[in-house]
Amino acid sequence: MPLIYFLAPLATVLIWSGNMTINQLSVGAIAPTSIAFLRWVLALAVMTPFVLPAVWRHREELGRQWPKLAFLGLLGMGLWQGLAYVAAETTSATNMGILAAMVPLLTVLLSALILRVAPTLGGIAGGVVAFVGVTVLLGRGNPLSLLHLEVAFGDALMVVAASCYALYGVMLKRWPMALPPWVMLYAQVCFAVLFLLPGYLLGPMTPVSTANIGLILYAGIPASIITTFLWMRAVRQIGANQASIFINLMPLFSALIAMAFLGEIVAGFHLVGGLLILAGVIMAQLLTQPLNRIPRSRESLS
Repeated sequence: MPLIYFLAPLATVLIWSGNMTINQLSVGAIAPTSIAFLRWVLALAVMTPFVLPAVWRHREELGRQWPKLAFLGLLGMGLWQGLAYVAAETTSATNMGILAAMVPLLTVLLSALILRVAPTLGGIAGGVVAFVGVTVLLGRGNPLSLLHLEVAFGDALMVVAASCYALYGVMLKRWPMALPPWVMLYAQVCFAVLFLLPGYLLGPMTPVSTANIGLILYAGIPASIITTFLWMRAVRQIGANQASIFINLMPLFSALIAMAFLGEIVAGFHLVGGLLILAGVIMAQLLTQPLNRIPRSRESLS
């Protein structure tokens, strides 16, 4: 597999890691329902002049595929990223990044159930090693300390959000469509705006100001348009399972971003956890032999 295929998921996770900091900065500056809605309105406004002609050319296929695109928009934009803003009010950016690292293991499970894709040795072993690294980070060097932590409401929301995004990646692979990536993205954004509109109208509508315009711009362009396009490309090129493994790098990237821009000090447990996460990602990409194969008799019944 060409190494260039790994650039798309790597860039996506790097931008997402920065967005975890944006989520925290948005607390008190803009209501979760406002930034969740306005980011996609901005993305839609930026994309429309460039993508609308192609959308019109593919209007017949869009008419056939709109239920699937609506479901993808709900999962990948409405719930995954919308819930993260609500979660940021009651949990930390570190916890959010770490809980987002559940996506790879959830993707492997959902792929086996929905796509009948046999998990690979690297996917299982690498996922376990990366998850141990995640617990080292969350437990600040002592994973057993997690047994004494209470689950905050924000943490529970991030588990739901991670499940939604794992399902999003699997369904992208399950539903190949004869549509260009930008057209698929545009349609999903349109549905996301519709799904998020009621919450925006019912919730506190925070006005756009100099205190939050930068947050909206980052969330609306790099963290919305660019990352979603790159992630759809990654899923098409290397598959949902392998692409999702890169999400394990989020805690490491988040720590590096915090060190560079917030002046936080990286401790030894950050290095240990980060190395374990990186080792898990490498194992998942190199050890691609399936643990078992689903019998053809079972495939014929599906």
